[in-house]
Amino acid sequence: MRLPLYVLLFSFLLAIPASAQFAAQKDARNIAVLRAVVNYKIDDEENIKAIEKLRQDRNFNQRLQRMLNKLTNKRTKDSTNRKVNDILEKAGEDLYNLLN
Repeated sequence: MRLPLYVLLFSFLLAIPASAQFAAQKDARNIAVLRAVVNYKIDDEENIKAIEKLRQDRNFNQRLQRMLNKLTNKRTKDSTNRKVNDILEKAGEDLYNLLN
């Protein structure tokens, strides 16, 4: 007898410790909060002109692209990627706690 896919998936999710699931959800929440706040603040009256100027700055964009090329979104991350992720998660958590 073959079990339906959703039963297998549910069984798999139950096998993952609840604390790991909660931590992953919390980290995702923090990154989502950070992104939403950054997107909101980019349009802030005090920032919008300076940001637009940076978008037009070819040297800044080249440096930024070189920095981004050092990152990866793959599951296995090196120490730089792990540190960046930790900083982003912490910033998101701080914002969540401040604004909540």
